[in-house]
Amino acid sequence: MPKERIREPLAGLLHPNLLEDRVKAGWKLVGIEWERDAPVSPPLAEAPAGAAPAWVEEIPYGLRVSDDCTGLVANPAETEIIILALDMIVDDRPLSRVAENLNLRGYRTRQGEAWTPAAIFELLPRMIQVGPRVFATEEWHTRRQRLPKLV
Repeated sequence: MPKERIREPLAGLLHPNLLEDRVKAGWKLVGIEWERDAPVSPPLAEAPAGAAPAWVEEIPYGLRVSDDCTGLVANPAETEIIILALDMIVDDRPLSRVAENLNLRGYRTRQGEAWTPAAIFELLPRMIQVGPRVFATEEWHTRRQRLPKLV
C-alpha cells in the first residue's frame, strides 16, 4: 500500500493536541527534524562551559601518536625523509633537487602529494628541531665522513 507523508513546519513548540489529532486521523509519527543556526566558525575543540577551548595543532613531522595514545613517538618513514632531506641540504643541493630526489624515491607528503621546494622549505624548521638528535647518531657520523673537509 502506498504511503502518504506530510511535513509541517512549526512556528513554536509542538503541542500534544496536534499529535493526538494526527493519530486519530490515522497518521503515525515517524520522525522529528531539528535545526538551529550554525556557529559562524567551528570551535577548536569542545570544552566545558566557561573553560577555554582546547588548543589543537598538527603533530610535528617525524612523530606520530604512540600505540597506547599516551604520547608521541618517532615515525620511522617520516624520520627517514627528514634525514634524506638533511643529507642533501648539507651536500648544498637546492630545495628543488631535494624535492625531485624524494619524489623519484617514491616518497610523498603527509597529504599524499609530491614533494615541492615549498614543502621542503616548510619542513626546514622541523629539520632544525631534530637536527641535534640526528647529528648525534652514529649513522650521521658515518655519513659525515664523505663530506668535503673545509680548510
